[in-house]
Amino acid sequence: MPIIKLNAIDSTNTFIKEMISAKTVKHFTVVTTNHQTSGKGQMGTVWLSEPSKNLMFSVFVDVSKYKLEFPFYISMVVALALKQSLNTFLIPKLYIKWPNDILSQNKKICGILIENVMKQGAVNASIIGVGLNVNQTNFTALPNASSLKNITGRVFDLDELLDSIIFNMKLYFSKLEEGNFMELKAAYESFLFRKNKPSTFKDAKGNLFVGYIKSVEDSGHLQVMLEDNITKSFALKDITLMY
Repeated sequence: MPIIKLNAIDSTNTFIKEMISAKTVKHFTVVTTNHQTSGKGQMGTVWLSEPSKNLMFSVFVDVSKYKLEFPFYISMVVALALKQSLNTFLIPKLYIKWPNDILSQNKKICGILIENVMKQGAVNASIIGVGLNVNQTNFTALPNASSLKNITGRVFDLDELLDSIIFNMKLYFSKLEEGNFMELKAAYESFLFRKNKPSTFKDAKGNLFVGYIKSVEDSGHLQVMLEDNITKSFALKDITLMY
């Protein structure tokens, strides 16, 4: 498993894309950096991070031999791998906030950005970008964010965290390759933030409404029960789950 360590880079996902265009990239190639100057999050957001205090990396995963009808399962297994690793470091009250943010004590500690490489209409590979807040303590401009140090009071070794996360990614991707879709989906849904609780959502027009998260479809769409027990399916671009 090649690990490329960089001092500073604009985006580890972008770096892997450039590697792909230049040559063949090996399965589970990892690119990590001390400082990411233009980190990206979901829906075009920016991921800001203090140098050398957090874990920022991307992984190239070849899924060309997987029987993968629904690409959202990649998002599921990555979130499950992150949660499993954080469990081993005794991070409390972990949840997955749809689609794949990792929360501890209702604060965001980890964001995941997955960019799939398509070939002949199917997912051929995935570039998985992970930003984990580790030893940074100042989140003045981000009231919903926290870090492992803020939550536990401990300082963490970034390499040790990375090794654990890659180990669990391999474990969960092997489950995906074996076709254990029901097991993975059940595990993912069991850790969903605000599942079966009255929750506030914002739609694409900025309107707020209340509903209950019931499940996630194979496509990744969120099933939300609204008034009069009507359940509606929402895509990621349609709604935002508020904290």
